[in-house]
Amino acid sequence: MKRITFYFDPISPYAWLAFERLPQALEGLSVVVDYQPLLLAGLLGHWGQKGPAEIEPKRAWTYRQVAWLAQQQGTRLQLPRPHPFNPLALQRLALATTPAGGTPNRRTVDLLMRHVWCRDGADPNEPTALEALATTLAPQRDPGGDEVKAELRQRTEAAAAAGVFGVPTLVCEGRAFFGQDALPMLRAALDGAAWFDGPAWDDAGRQPPGQQRRLR
Repeated sequence: MKRITFYFDPISPYAWLAFERLPQALEGLSVVVDYQPLLLAGLLGHWGQKGPAEIEPKRAWTYRQVAWLAQQQGTRLQLPRPHPFNPLALQRLALATTPAGGTPNRRTVDLLMRHVWCRDGADPNEPTALEALATTLAPQRDPGGDEVKAELRQRTEAAAAAGVFGVPTLVCEGRAFFGQDALPMLRAALDGAAWFDGPAWDDAGRQPPGQQRRLR
């Protein structure tokens, strides 16, 4: 049985779309999925990147694209307001549903994602709704405690150190697959496609850098 690590942050609509599509992408395979919460903002800070919503033309394109992708795959998606929002409370709650070092189960992640993307544009951090979500999830640990806060920070740092640069990222057998549109590639690898047996994967990743821009 193969194991997949699914790195996610519910702030990302692509993470929601990939999460919804994952069972179909893995249909018929014997796999275990570990859902790993982290903070996208921490990854962006580590790699010196801006998020899609921080570049105005890209922001508009992102929202249009995810709306189209959602209707294409039959997934409900309604942009929350505001977006981006601060996902700290949700990710801490996700970790608090598990013992230290554990990962939340699919039901927990599903409830978190739907809290963001399936509530007709409601603010994910609205206190009454957050409290109701916490009641439903019945966390084992204090989401606001120092242990959970430190653990979320450590998981984000560990993911960045392992080369994770965005969400969703799915890692299987040492290979990282980034984005909702990488699910077919992941499936091909799991099916044993010949391309993955040869040098193509490693060779493509060794492409030397070309001209370097001087960032302002």
